[in-house]
Amino acid sequence: MRAQLFRTLVALCVISLLHTPGAGAQTAAPTNVKYLDNGRIRLGIDLNLGGAITYISLSGSSINLINSFDWGRQIQMSNYSGPVPFVPNGKPPRPDWAGLGWNPIQSGDCYGNRSKVTLFKNNGKEMVVRCIPMQWPLNNEPGECEFECRLSLDGYTVKVSSALFNHRSDKTQWAARDQELPAVYTNGPWYKLVTYTGDAPFTSGTLTYPPVQFPWTGWNATENWAALIDEKGFGLGIYEPGIIHFIGGFAGKPGSGGPKDSPTGYIAPLHVEILDYNITYRYSYTLIVGSLENIRSWVYAHHDASALPDYRFFTDRQHWHYANAVDEGWPIHGELKVSLAQNNPQLIGPQALWHAEKAPVIHLLASFPAEIKRLRIFWTRSDSPQFNETCVLTFPVNGDRDYHDYSFKLSSSEQYRGVVTGVRIDPETIGLPGIYAGVKRIWLDDKD
Repeated sequence: MRAQLFRTLVALCVISLLHTPGAGAQTAAPTNVKYLDNGRIRLGIDLNLGGAITYISLSGSSINLINSFDWGRQIQMSNYSGPVPFVPNGKPPRPDWAGLGWNPIQSGDCYGNRSKVTLFKNNGKEMVVRCIPMQWPLNNEPGECEFECRLSLDGYTVKVSSALFNHRSDKTQWAARDQELPAVYTNGPWYKLVTYTGDAPFTSGTLTYPPVQFPWTGWNATENWAALIDEKGFGLGIYEPGIIHFIGGFAGKPGSGGPKDSPTGYIAPLHVEILDYNITYRYSYTLIVGSLENIRSWVYAHHDASALPDYRFFTDRQHWHYANAVDEGWPIHGELKVSLAQNNPQLIGPQALWHAEKAPVIHLLASFPAEIKRLRIFWTRSDSPQFNETCVLTFPVNGDRDYHDYSFKLSSSEQYRGVVTGVRIDPETIGLPGIYAGVKRIWLDDKD
């Protein structure tokens, strides 16, 4: 599931760089850029492009790091859901974009129609912008949603809080998709991609330089950051706590080019998410301007202390999603109530990282109907990144529909070792309409 979603996004990003319909017209469009400047860095958002970030530089410098060759670039919000293809009221997408499905983006669409800003505030310390985004693959099709960004400066960083407010008329709970949180595009000089992908994050381990050839590559940024830097080691980093999987690279001739030129670097932190028709979906990230050393040092100074995963489904899904299953939808009220009507239902957790010896036990606060007698619990490791029949255990459950605190010893398997990167929970059923599992909490522990 994760690999398939990732390949789809990579393929569509390939199309994005090879096909830029209307790029000339987009480049020539008038700008309406509003700025914040704290004496260290200067930030600009373009109200003619939905408030997307189009300008970042050091204060007093005219050297802009951000690429705006077409309206699919910038630093901007971009979300994905079904159906695929998305054909609202019979309007077809461009054939080369059909695989994107439902894809509102902040700047505008591939035909040159701009998103509409509905709110803008700038008090000199913070900018707030709301827009009605455009469906990128379609000609002049506004999204049935709103985007909001709150932006402020702190030293050499840009703090951004983003929100999607959905109000789709299609109430289907479409399958989870990879979300760009956000999409970041830099100019040609910032082409060296750097991150940390090792199994010992926040220990000053050796950095990784993922391939920067086009098409994009994916990796696990186990320190939750990545950067694009120039020949002198200066550039732009993005840090997003809780996100490990990133995608990125470089397209075109590296080393030169400005905002209106085609060469571009790209980074996107990714979560797999269900985006309900009425969801409010929020995320936050930090952009860091400076040397590679300073980017990593800032992350080290601000990251949360390492803790074992603890998913409490009080108000949201905690980045869990499903295969062959749906839940009762948004909003979440204290639990995930998951329909088991389909064969082989799967509850899939977000990518994470913990050492098996520090978390031998997984707990579930959950309820199951009488038809469910057992759960199969899968896990992935850094050296075995796909769920498979080797890394799995089966445990009994009490099907009395009451909530129980289940404690399952994963360390009873010899395959539960090393660095673990995720879990999946499969209630054993052939699929029976009208039955549900309830899950309030899932967490790892170092004791029974």
